[in-house]
Amino acid sequence: MRIWGLKNCDTCRKAVKALEGAGFRLDYVDVRADGVAADDLARFFEAFGEALVNKRSTTWRGLSEDEREGDPVALLAQHPTLMKRPVIEAGGLLTLGWDAKTQAKWLENRA
Repeated sequence: MRIWGLKNCDTCRKAVKALEGAGFRLDYVDVRADGVAADDLARFFEAFGEALVNKRSTTWRGLSEDEREGDPVALLAQHPTLMKRPVIEAGGLLTLGWDAKTQAKWLENRA
């Protein structure tokens, strides 16, 4: 299982704790330290569309209107912390965020 997030993100830490507790072995990609591969960004955007861009973030609020209106994938490549997180992938399943629905997908029948 691979997870893309930020080490200091509370939501990402909760996801990691729950997934490891359920027995998953994680390959963690810190989007700030490691970046996100261009092909991964393209796949994520294809799967989630505009939902991939965290428009409530401090980074988003610091962007100019021109930057906000640009290509979202290029914007995420330039500012990987703009990506909503975590993105989790395993066994052909790709999820975004860590809400109750996502938790159920990964954790039910696992414990």
